Amino acid sequence: MKLTVLGSGTSHGIPVLGCACPVCRSSDPRDKRTRASLFVEGRNGEALVIDTGPEFRLQAIQAGIMRLDAVLLTHAHADHLHGLDDVRPLSRDSPLPVYGSRATLEELKERFSYIFRETQQGGGKPRIIPSEVSGPFDIGRLRVVPVPVKHGNLDILGWRIDEARDASFSAVTDKLCPPESAVYLTDTSAIPPSSLPLIGRPDVLVIDGLRARPHETHFSFEQALNTASEMGAKQVFLTHICHDYSHKEIADYCQSYLRTRKIEGFFMNPAYDGLKIKLSW
Repeated sequence: MKLTVLGSGTSHGIPVLGCACPVCRSSDPRDKRTRASLFVEGRNGEALVIDTGPEFRLQAIQAGIMRLDAVLLTHAHADHLHGLDDVRPLSRDSPLPVYGSRATLEELKERFSYIFRETQQGGGKPRIIPSEVSGPFDIGRLRVVPVPVKHGNLDILGWRIDEARDASFSAVTDKLCPPESAVYLTDTSAIPPSSLPLIGRPDVLVIDGLRARPHETHFSFEQALNTASEMGAKQVFLTHICHDYSHKEIADYCQSYLRTRKIEGFFMNPAYDGLKIKLSW
């Protein structure tokens, strides 16, 4: 399985319109943060995207996305949904399933009502199949698990993606090896206890870490890293980042967190647009 962070920024995007702070004026390309989204590829060519924000078309071009098997939605806020129309070329040959909660899909149908009614010829519109999720499902060899989390008072979804390893049998332990697993938790301020077994101990965790200061609807850096440590995730990447800190400053924060707590054997860093994470390839 391979992950590409299409966007790592908060709802404003970075640089923020009308802002001249040091991060918004930074020349480091890792400080240019489009709206949060993740592209997932399986060994057999499976292709999934989590969230289609306003820059989805540009993100997909940059990442070289040529096809999709499905869209997974976390929730219906504009910065996670409003690029949905741009899946149009990728749904030309066959309708594209769009998975989400009932509330998210109801919002989708309201905001993109033209998709579901007869319209004039010309221009076109995406061909999608809204698909309400109630539990795990498979796309090719990928197992997709919806993970309920809290975004302030809002109930939204995180996603866990599993893929069986090439050599699933271990001659050392004489047991089947667990699948590779990646968990994506954007826009998260709390994780219900009932969701922890769904998350497990992932190989890769991409988790909301808005800023150092507390926020009522997002994890702070410390809250995100504490949560990741408790889960035992091997690789941790912060996403949905605002413009308070540069990439380098957040990377230093992560290293200081590991050093002061004497945590070894874990990797923690901020994500950035275009970051590729390979679990086995």
